[in-house]
Formats: sequence, C-alpha cells, structure tokens
Amino acid sequence: LGHILDEDGRKMSKHLGNVLEPIPLMDEHGADALRWFMTVSGSPWQARRVGHGTIAEVVRKTLLTYWNTVAFQSLYAGSSNWDGSEITLSELTDLDRWALSEAYRLAREVDQALESFDTQRAGRVIAQYVDDLSNWYVRRSRRRFWDGDATALSTLHECLKIVTQVMAPFTPFITERVWQDLFTPAELPSVHLSKWPDWQSANIDDVLRDQVQLTRRVVELGRAARATSGVKTRQPLQRALVSAPGWSEMPESLQEQIREEVNVLNLEHLDGSSELVEVSVKANFKSLGARFGKQTPEVAAEITKQDAASFVSAVRAGTAQIELAGQSHDISLDDVVITEVPKEGWTVASADGESLALDLALTDDLIAQGIARDITRLIQDGRKNAGFEISDRISVTWSATEASTETALVQYGDKIAAEVLATTWQQGDTSGATLRDEELGVAFTLIKA
Repeated sequence: LGHILDEDGRKMSKHLGNVLEPIPLMDEHGADALRWFMTVSGSPWQARRVGHGTIAEVVRKTLLTYWNTVAFQSLYAGSSNWDGSEITLSELTDLDRWALSEAYRLAREVDQALESFDTQRAGRVIAQYVDDLSNWYVRRSRRRFWDGDATALSTLHECLKIVTQVMAPFTPFITERVWQDLFTPAELPSVHLSKWPDWQSANIDDVLRDQVQLTRRVVELGRAARATSGVKTRQPLQRALVSAPGWSEMPESLQEQIREEVNVLNLEHLDGSSELVEVSVKANFKSLGARFGKQTPEVAAEITKQDAASFVSAVRAGTAQIELAGQSHDISLDDVVITEVPKEGWTVASADGESLALDLALTDDLIAQGIARDITRLIQDGRKNAGFEISDRISVTWSATEASTETALVQYGDKIAAEVLATTWQQGDTSGATLRDEELGVAFTLIKA
C-alpha cells in the first residue's frame, strides 16, 4: 500500500508532528467522508495526501451535493404532499428518461468496477452522476418541482434510490440515514438489505445520453458566447444559430432546454449562414505531418485553396476530401484549424467542431423581457429575505419611476406574478416599500397573501 502523507506531501511521523489520528478526523468530518476519501481518491498502492482540507473538499464536491439533492427531494415532496408510494413513471419527458437511464448506467458501471475491485473508478462515476443529477436534472426541472409534478418527483425519487444503493458500500452511514428518511416503510428497513439495482433489464439509452451531452456542450458554447458579447445573461436574445454533428436529430424538448439556458427565443441551424460569420480554414501541420510526411506542405496548400465555408461544412459532416497527385485523401476535423469570426451584431463560440452564434440585436420587446427577468429575480430574493416559505402566496404592489421599467411591469406583469407566486399584482402606493432597486427605478411592497 502507498504511504499516507500530510497535505504538504511529507510522510506522517511523530518526529515531524504531522500525524493525524483517524478518530478525531472522523469526529470532525464524519466516518463516511474519511471512508469515501480512502476508497476513491486513488489506487491503494499510490501515496496519498490526507488532511482536513482534502477531506473537506471530498465532502463539498460529492457527499454534500448528494445530501442537498436528497433534501431538495424531501422538501418539495413534503410541500406537495407526495410520498414514495405514489411513483408515476408512465409519462416521462426526455430529461426524465435520461436521468433514469443514466442511473441504471451508473449501477452497471459501479457493479463492473467493484467486480474488478476498482473502487477508484466506481467512486469517479458515482461522483459524476451525483453532479449531473443535481446540476442538470434538478436544476433544469425546478419549475416542475415547484408545481408539484408527480412524474418529476417520482423520477428523482427513483434516481436517488439507485444512487443510495450503489453508494452504500462506500458510505454506509449517510446512505442508511437517507434510506430511513426517504425509502421506508415502502422499501426494506435498511439499504444494506436491499438488492443491487437491476441494470440488466433496464433501458440504458446511448442515443439519449449522446443527445443530452450535445445539449450541455451547446449550452456551454452559449455561455461562452454570452461572456464575450457583454450582454447580461438575463437579457433574452432573438435567436441563436447552432452547427454541430447530430444537431438535426435533436429532440424539440432538448432544444427547449438550450433555449432556456442560453436565454434565446429561437434556435436555427448555422450551416450555410456565411452571411453571419467569416469562416477560414488552414492546415493542422501536427496532424497532417503524421499522415503525409514530406507531402504535408502540398496538402496544406491544397486545403488553403478550398472554398472555406463549403469545405468546413464537408469536414464537419465527415466527407471532406482533397486531390493530391491524382489521389483522393480524406480530411478530418483533426487535420484542420477552423476559425469563425462573427460579423457585426453577432458573437460566435466554437469548440471541437461545434459552433453557436448569437444574434445580439435588441428590440424594445426584448429589452422589456430582460427587465421583467431582472424584476423576477429581485422579487424572488425579496421573498427569501422576508422569510417566506417556498409555497407561500404573496400580494405585490409596485411603482416605477423609469418608463421602460413601467412598460415591462405592465406588459409582463402576469408572467412575473406567476413566477413569484403573487395572487395580486397592482400598481399603487409604495411609500412603505419593502423592496427597492434604484438602477431599475422600481419599488415593491410584498405581503403574505
């Protein structure tokens, strides 16, 4: 076995005074935190650094995320009077199907890893799924949980059940507590008496996995484009144009996820839109050199001669070829460097053969929608600061000194009211306002209905 080192990489010894006693570590961070760290942070034969900071990081990244997701499920199940005996999995959305499919994929991969005594690989896939469940499924489904959607609650319940079962060998105490809180008396009295999830008869959907992965990559491109544009995230834009292999098969429900994440009203295909970006292509000499050797300069010259827009489209479709000395040669994405420069009024982000372009033109209506979103966030923060429960209905009285803000409050008042659970939404006297924003020129009085 590898040595246990301190956080500075020195071997622990009484002489150096850097020894950490296991029981005090467990008293401070929990037995499961230390157990998880020792089983998944590296191969047994590797030396590893142990300290309060490293264990606290393990807790923050995985165990706390898992616990918070459980707490989220418990909170919204309780506010909707839903319990585990009401499982409803007959009308699943694509996102529901993805979460369940990946849960069973997790069970399969952990099963196979543990059969090979590879706790490090098992821990890695558990940590990744816990992050995906929290930061994609739950975050993208918040509205459904707020509305008490039984299918969303059922899906998260089943996913957490599988995660709890596969984590139980690693973290026996926290998983037992979760099992007692969420899964009894409908299930066996202990997670350690339950059967391993039956992944062999489950529908593990590789196509849907690839589509969700593409969805998330496109969202990241959208965020990158937003960051370079200087347009704030809550400001809606009219459209985004996407170019990516497999985009034409993307389900509408996943496209809607992208529209909401990137905050655009429409998504269109980018291919053939040369009026939006200036495309250039040049040879990747490192990749070509390995294939063509001394002929590389000739190949590079031939690539440069091509019409950039059509050649890039062919490369991305996997069908690009060049002629050299009477022979045809396939050119892949790895063989070229593609540059897309947005024209005025557009911003583009690209990575690994995928691109997203944002139309930055703002109309009066788009500006009003952006103000409405800022106001929604302002009131939501006001609800929280006032100590309202998530299900509390409120009455809102507002006043505005900015004409653009007043227009947005009138035009999108019904939508804002629905978002913040306001039963009444009226313009009036706010001399005793509980909430103000000088930049927007607006004041609100929030009263529990």
